[in-house]
Amino acid sequence: MATGTVTTFEASLDRLDVGWTHTSRDSLVDVLDDVATEPAVGTPLPFDASLPDWVNTNPTPADLDTAVTGITAAGLGIADYGSVVLPSTPEGTEPVSLFPELHVAVLRTSDVVAGMPEAFDYLGGEFRDGDHGSAIIATGPSATADMGALVTGAHGPKEVHVVMLDE
Repeated sequence: MATGTVTTFEASLDRLDVGWTHTSRDSLVDVLDDVATEPAVGTPLPFDASLPDWVNTNPTPADLDTAVTGITAAGLGIADYGSVVLPSTPEGTEPVSLFPELHVAVLRTSDVVAGMPEAFDYLGGEFRDGDHGSAIIATGPSATADMGALVTGAHGPKEVHVVMLDE
């Protein structure tokens, strides 16, 4: 990951009206306190970082229905598009990123790649060698214009915020 790649990622997020914040692992809880709204649901983070105690990491369908924020790890950021890749898990945690109005994706800056060729290389390895049989490539808030005017939040979150862990 090059500094220019992260700068491109930030510019792509800006174009999509996606908020973003850089932080360290030690300051992650403080950043989540600032960007997330309770009630919040989340998935455990795989990179030696913990979610705050106020995040429900074992949500029921009713919890998902009432959650305002969903916090997940992102396996990859795609700089050219401002997309985050959300790998599937054996537990089926994908709904945490889709049901709440705000999705907060936590991503290591070292996991930002330039474009789709690099993303496909990563995904190919994950699909062949890992436990992941699928992934969501999410680009900005959910939006549709199926019935005329653009509507956000019809099929997923209305807002997205990416928290980048600097290492």
